[in-house]
Amino acid sequence: MAASEGKDLQMVRQYRQLVEDYEAIDSRIDALIMANKGKSEDMSAEDRRLYRELARKRSEILNEMRLLERQLNLMEDDAPDAK
Repeated sequence: MAASEGKDLQMVRQYRQLVEDYEAIDSRIDALIMANKGKSEDMSAEDRRLYRELARKRSEILNEMRLLERQLNLMEDDAPDAK
């Protein structure tokens, strides 16, 4: 296996892990919102703090995913057949 292939494989694994982390946090956010009648406005101070922390982590993970997508040329706009 060439060094570049090994690096690409490592990046794909990292991307998959980020996707799993993102989905897990997103599920936690959804559960927290649903536990508060579907509105963040009805959350207690502690739930609101947790909601904001989870949302911040989710955003950070999404940014990392987008960076890896660009590095792996996974962006749809960059695809040869994109219109």
